[in-house]
Amino acid sequence: MILQGKVVAITGAATGIGRAIAVGMSQQGAKVSVNYLSGQENEIQSLKEEIPDLLAVEGDIRYPETSLNLIEQTVNKFGELNVFVSNAGVCKFMEFTKIDYDLYKNTVSINLDGAFFATQAAAAQMIKQGKGGSIIGISSISALVGGGLQAHYTPTKAAILSLMQSTACALGKHKIRCNALLPGTIKTQLNEEDLQDPQKRAYMEGRIPLGRLGVPSDMAGPAIFLASDLSEYVTGAQILVDGGLFVNLQ
Repeated sequence: MILQGKVVAITGAATGIGRAIAVGMSQQGAKVSVNYLSGQENEIQSLKEEIPDLLAVEGDIRYPETSLNLIEQTVNKFGELNVFVSNAGVCKFMEFTKIDYDLYKNTVSINLDGAFFATQAAAAQMIKQGKGGSIIGISSISALVGGGLQAHYTPTKAAILSLMQSTACALGKHKIRCNALLPGTIKTQLNEEDLQDPQKRAYMEGRIPLGRLGVPSDMAGPAIFLASDLSEYVTGAQILVDGGLFVNLQ
């Protein structure tokens, strides 16, 4: 129960990594609020079965008011905000020369604009409270390497890593720690179709020293560590959660 007494808000937590982090942090004693997109009501209902006192706030993360509303409702219900996880993101695989303006803009608006204004809203609340806090940006191994079908996506994940580094500098004086988690290949709805190719799946598994693809729950432990007082001197850091994929060049 290392998060006992802490209040956590997470964006994009109806499914995948965000959901797993929400459940994991709740199991460690945290009070949890989540942002979700309209149309995900069934997923939120099932999440409430795992987190009975869950606060779920609907909204499109592209718009700054969505994050402001999430933070406001979180504080209204639980009294404060101690941990914030910027997780919401999209990735539609596409050949570089076929990426049109709408796909590019949608990806940047959700992945980067959403993360920026959500982090800003959380930081403002933590500064107001004067007790410090922990902000976690869900970046990706794609922040460090290229992707032939992800030229619109990888820059946004590199930007989240950079955002956490810059906010670590900007917010340290307020005792607010900012760190990035970089998942490798995690089986979620974002890559479900891509990983249905058995040859590609076998190739990816062969590249990973631990011998398997990741699952969303693999992200919960590292996130809990960064949210907890165990990491009270960790800020501006990046933690790869990839089974060793990045270092396996040979």
